[in-house]
Amino acid sequence: MKITTERIDVNCPEADVYNRLLSLDSKHILELGCGSAAITRNIATSGTNRVITALEVDELAHAKNCQITDLPNVSFALSGAQKIPLEDESVDVVFMFKSLHHVPLDLMDDSMQEISRVLKQGGYVYISEPVFEGDFNEVLRLFHDEQIVREAAFNTVKKAVDSGVFSLADEVFFNSPMKFENFAEFENNIINVTHSSHKLDDDLFAQVKQRFERHIGDDGANFLMPIRVDLLQK
Repeated sequence: MKITTERIDVNCPEADVYNRLLSLDSKHILELGCGSAAITRNIATSGTNRVITALEVDELAHAKNCQITDLPNVSFALSGAQKIPLEDESVDVVFMFKSLHHVPLDLMDDSMQEISRVLKQGGYVYISEPVFEGDFNEVLRLFHDEQIVREAAFNTVKKAVDSGVFSLADEVFFNSPMKFENFAEFENNIINVTHSSHKLDDDLFAQVKQRFERHIGDDGANFLMPIRVDLLQK
């Protein structure tokens, strides 16, 4: 396993990656850290006989998700990866989309044990994590440096593999396209995100805006976020 790679040649939406690696039809799927449920919706509506349990720790995001009425195959719950409200060996596939590094450091190992508990034998865990590189990361790290937590997330996964909790089925690197129409959208979706508290003084705010606006072109600001996917199997 490696935390990064020298060159990433694949640029694609993340859906292309998980749909290539996994068969999801007629499966009970657990998503940990579902956020605004955008990926949840894609998974729930892109196949057949998919049952999804989507957990989120952000109370504001969860409250909004509970207002969703057009996803009858999705159950939303307020809970973290370290305490999953499901029975033993009841899940076929577990997803963590850029959420493991948000788990408190002292609970990351517990989360992997909980995932193992609820996952069926032979089931898969799909963990995607941002690589600490790239233009978007250089903007983000000005006010929210995630190097320590991202390294901890990688080491947690590696420890789970090395100790035999899971086996490594595949490791994939790709660039995920990101687009913002303007800085106001970046401010709303990234700086003011509800799961984190970002307090920027006037000088730092101006610095972030200046760095961001270097990437604005005729069609907005486009970034490629390097992502590592660790596909594990129980």
